[in-house]
Amino acid sequence: MKMTSLIRGFLFGIVSLMAASMGFAQETMEGVARIGKPSVGAMGFQTASTELARDGQWLDGMVLSIITVITIFVTILLIWVMIRFNQRANKNPARFTHHSMVEIVWTMLPIVILIVIGSFSLPILFKQIETPKSDLTVKVTGNQWYWTYEYPESGVVFDSFMIGQGEPGLTEDVKAQLAEAGYTPDEYLLAVDNALVVPVGATVRVLVTGSDVNHSFAVPSFGIKMDGIVGRLNETWFRVGADPLDVAAGTDSDENYIGLYFGQCSELCGVNHAYMPIVVRAVSQEDYDKWLKGAIEQYASAPAETMVASN
Repeated sequence: MKMTSLIRGFLFGIVSLMAASMGFAQETMEGVARIGKPSVGAMGFQTASTELARDGQWLDGMVLSIITVITIFVTILLIWVMIRFNQRANKNPARFTHHSMVEIVWTMLPIVILIVIGSFSLPILFKQIETPKSDLTVKVTGNQWYWTYEYPESGVVFDSFMIGQGEPGLTEDVKAQLAEAGYTPDEYLLAVDNALVVPVGATVRVLVTGSDVNHSFAVPSFGIKMDGIVGRLNETWFRVGADPLDVAAGTDSDENYIGLYFGQCSELCGVNHAYMPIVVRAVSQEDYDKWLKGAIEQYASAPAETMVASN
């Protein structure tokens, strides 16, 4: 177990170093991080802001490391064979039909590699599909071409449209709308009028469906992508915040993950598929409680005092 942890930590360090060297699409403006914006020349994953994203990126790095070793080995083997067994070096080629040891090795080695990969990938897969006890439930409905967010415990339901949808490009009017909502002009096509709001450090259960055609709710920095299928309720989850081990060690804090997280519909759903951005606003628990009270007054049918008291 200790050796496995050491290997995992070593590989995670390599992946983290690679990701840092390639640059993340993360910008900070007025103290609020914007995560998920495209950046010129950037490569690699978006900043991992949830446990699922960290696990997925670590697994990708681990598999990439294994594939790299295999590729180098096979390349060296091919070069050696071409040099050692070409016609000039072997004027009288051998005529054996098989080699038992070689056949055993090339059968058993891939099995061992697959077992190693599976021993890490399956637990991560199970973690993605097994929702832990949640602090908050959100229902997400994909529509042509906007999102509907519902907070069942609070009775809050609202639609989320791209700012400037239907406008002929980035007009002055759209720029004014973006500025009023707190976005910058370069966030055009990413910004929405009503973002999904969640508290950092809370486990959020997400129910995803579609109202007309199939959609897909995807936030790369959260490591989630769930199809919204008409007539079906799919489920996923996420927790925006620091790694619990880092929190315990005092090297990171959930508060560092407050910000805006961008995503997109990732299932071709019609002519305006490209204009279904997703914005998740992660806030502190105190700010979330204030927002929820206002959202209940604005979007819920019951009085705010009634809904807050029931929660």
